[in-house]
Amino acid sequence: MTAPATPWPGPAQDTAPRAAAPLVDDGTTERLVRAVDAVDAPDVVFALSRDGRRTLHCGGTAVSPAVPRQDLRYEIGSASKAFTGLLFARLVERGLLTGGEPAAACLRPGRPAGADPATLAHLVTHTAGLPALPPGFYARALPAWRTNPYGRYPAEQVVDAFLHHRPRHRPGTRWHYSNFGVAVLGHALSAVTGTPWEELLAAQVLRPLGLTGTSPRPEDPKTDATGHGKDGRTPVLPFDAGGFDAAGAVRATPYDLLTFLEAHLDPAGSPLAGALRAVRTPVLRRGRGHVHVHTVAWFQHPTDGGPMYFHSGATLGQQAFLGFRPDTGTAVVALCTRRYRARDPFVPTAYALLAED
Repeated sequence: MTAPATPWPGPAQDTAPRAAAPLVDDGTTERLVRAVDAVDAPDVVFALSRDGRRTLHCGGTAVSPAVPRQDLRYEIGSASKAFTGLLFARLVERGLLTGGEPAAACLRPGRPAGADPATLAHLVTHTAGLPALPPGFYARALPAWRTNPYGRYPAEQVVDAFLHHRPRHRPGTRWHYSNFGVAVLGHALSAVTGTPWEELLAAQVLRPLGLTGTSPRPEDPKTDATGHGKDGRTPVLPFDAGGFDAAGAVRATPYDLLTFLEAHLDPAGSPLAGALRAVRTPVLRRGRGHVHVHTVAWFQHPTDGGPMYFHSGATLGQQAFLGFRPDTGTAVVALCTRRYRARDPFVPTAYALLAED
């Protein structure tokens, strides 16, 4: 009897069970205080979960907002791709997709696929042969570069640019990080399911995981964190992702983001268990010696105890870092409300917090 096929990209191997951490002060609070102090931004949040026990510390150069910083929703930029990757894995697990569908045929049913089509799997792994942004993006975005560049490039423009693009390299042969590709993936998933990406994400990921403080849209100025420019003082408008929702539109509270990461650490019992395991599966190795490892949702780096997974993101006025380590049962969420600048300490500080744990 033939065993049933495992949906692409396949399940990850769960790590061996670990003994529960002792209920003692392990210095986590002090480490979070140091991390917050290292980041020069109006609002800073560092949160850590270990074996389900959470510690959070907030600070910043601005006066504390009326709503506590830990209760605000923050723009997470490209870290939204971790949500889109999980959504994709969920649809594959449910048998709605295989990953091998030509993206152009999903967007335009009946369109000839061609000899070497870019598939949904290529899009989610940044191997579709697409540039970081569509041709013509900068010309359209430049007049609003400091205020609303992505908002000037709507969904239909993203899809049209993809359907007319001729890649320089055959899909699957080169890796190139692409907001364009993941945005196209979001539109393809919507087309295949007949459901807008926002509703699809809510139905397949947010509600099953209980993420009530997560949304791809601004909702309330009182509870949405305000971003700031590079000077750390000038407020900026809420991020408008335009046609790039799947690549960077998610906003969430620190506690929701911890819940999201904790689900990855312990998929057992979750309605998304299969997809959560699948997004820990390496699907791509690149670089000299193949030292760079990727899953459909995460960058993966080695540690002495096993792999750690992470993704960072930035908008015009905010930054985010999400990461988790199955070997230590640790999840780290870091958020700040200042635009990225040269030699910015935010991501290195967050990465080090996860790596040293």
